[in-house]
Amino acid sequence: MTRVVLDTNVFVSSFFGGHPRAVVDLWKTGEITICLSKPIVDEYVGVLRRLGLQDERELEELLALFARGFHVVFTARTPRLAVVAEDPDDDKFIECAVALKAGCVISGDRRLLAVRDYMGIGIVSPRDFILKYGGRWR
Repeated sequence: MTRVVLDTNVFVSSFFGGHPRAVVDLWKTGEITICLSKPIVDEYVGVLRRLGLQDERELEELLALFARGFHVVFTARTPRLAVVAEDPDDDKFIECAVALKAGCVISGDRRLLAVRDYMGIGIVSPRDFILKYGGRWR
């Protein structure tokens, strides 16, 4: 099963459809496994709350999926890396990918996408992932 890290922009954009939703649908059907760390989950929750997700039940349901390990792997420890100089906050996604041996980081962030590859871990857009996934991402 392919392990991926989802940048927050992909996760949040999935609520609105398009390629981000297609990526999340692959997770929901068990075709990919999402790699998570505490900093990533904290950012997901913070952004969803800032965007007005008022339904605490919906948020709790999402967190319960993560907690149950529904096609998810967690890491408590990640290496400290300095990869994305323009936005060091994005390093958490690459750190998680390295720690959990993910195949790729899926992002819509141009600064993160500019890295393209880190230690054999691809950094791709949701669209590129969906196009390549048909042939199985490695």
